[in-house]
Amino acid sequence: MLCLVTDRLRCVGRPLEEVVDLAVLGGVDIVQLRERDMAAGPLLELAHKLRDITASRASLLVNDRIDVALACGAEGVQLTENSIPVEVARDLVGGDLLIGRSVHSVRSAIDASSAGADLVVFGTIFATGSHPGQTPSGVGPLGELSRHDTVPVLGIGGITPGNVGEVVAAGASGAAVITSITGSPDPERAARTLKQAIVNGWQRACPEEGVLA
Repeated sequence: MLCLVTDRLRCVGRPLEEVVDLAVLGGVDIVQLRERDMAAGPLLELAHKLRDITASRASLLVNDRIDVALACGAEGVQLTENSIPVEVARDLVGGDLLIGRSVHSVRSAIDASSAGADLVVFGTIFATGSHPGQTPSGVGPLGELSRHDTVPVLGIGGITPGNVGEVVAAGASGAAVITSITGSPDPERAARTLKQAIVNGWQRACPEEGVLA
């Protein structure tokens, strides 16, 4: 799986909608709308636009805002470690939304999975300009998580076509990226290259299980 986490300020002057459209065309499976500085009204307007772009082509998750996710018809919501508990979110949405959880420790990932999350995003894997103050964990924790019965885990943080194979080989189901796509002069090609690197890494790590799309 390949997830694009949005940041309209890192799109090199292009509209976010254009970048998302090209990224989905290139193979992005999940678009996580994460524009934390936007008020609810403008965020909902943007969410509707992205919903039109991703419809039938990719899943749309809205960061933290369950109300916006429900209002725009998104597939899910992505909770942070500072969000409401997964159990509370599940009580609110029932089975209507997928629930993702962003975590920074193996314990938090296991707890999120046990609490009913459908997806875990784990980071920071490699050094990244998006979170300069965080010490990267490397892929070791992903290997540890692969030995537990957890929901799918995506690695995030400094992911590039050159290292995403390590992330998958360590046990992740894929990766989430920001600038590797938004900062590229060709978002479609960037997404396609990342997706192929994920597939190649999966085939090398688990040749007997086929391809993980």
